[in-house]
Amino acid sequence: MKSTLIRSALLAAIFSVAAGAAHAGKLSIAATPTPHAEVLEFIKPTLAQQGVDLDIKVFTDYIQPNQQVFEKNIDANYFQHKPYLDSFNKDHGTDLISVALVHVEPFGGYSSKIKSLSELRDGATIALPNDPSNGGRALVLLQQQGLIKLKDPSNILATARDVVENPKKLKFRELEAATLARVLPDVDLALINTNYALEAGLNPLEDALFLEDKDSPYANLVAVRPENASNPDVVKLVETLQTPEVKAFLLEKYKGAVVPAF
Repeated sequence: MKSTLIRSALLAAIFSVAAGAAHAGKLSIAATPTPHAEVLEFIKPTLAQQGVDLDIKVFTDYIQPNQQVFEKNIDANYFQHKPYLDSFNKDHGTDLISVALVHVEPFGGYSSKIKSLSELRDGATIALPNDPSNGGRALVLLQQQGLIKLKDPSNILATARDVVENPKKLKFRELEAATLARVLPDVDLALINTNYALEAGLNPLEDALFLEDKDSPYANLVAVRPENASNPDVVKLVETLQTPEVKAFLLEKYKGAVVPAF
């Protein structure tokens, strides 16, 4: 009888441990360093209290985070906006989906050579992101500043070939988004994603010559494979990212350079 009770107690303990291990899931997520990985580090303790071990994988490019999720090496990513995700899916044959909007990073124009657009010389060189969605986003912003006119201002995938009026005869250089802050000394103006501007030590509110307004449709999101959308750990991640605590963190830490989208 005693050995039976001991055996039962041991089995109960084993099942209890197994159940606990099953509940304490590990969720991997790819992110660019600023602000995405910083936001994820902020919520990591909260998720741990809910039994989710958040494994943050930091990338400095816009290709691998999607590729790694699609190839099932990573569960989710947080670094991009919907136009970029749509363009990536189309160009790479992937089918990733958005499960949450988190924040907007107002896109901006920066220069180390001029202090205002009135100083921009004829024939100036403008550096743009070379991915279709951000390149189009940059051109739309240049049109809003009165520097160019596009054939279709609503085309988020516009390219330099769609410029129909260019009174200053501006020259466009399309470069990898991550390199734009580094080429500021070599160009007259660069259109830079806020995450890369922040990483380069630029303050968008102080250093940008112009910024998108807060109604920008380019909200950064969490992307997953379709079959992972209802994963309980992904649901917890989304719920935690869209809390008042995260909203307060974004507003306090980034002072308007990163704006909540929820």
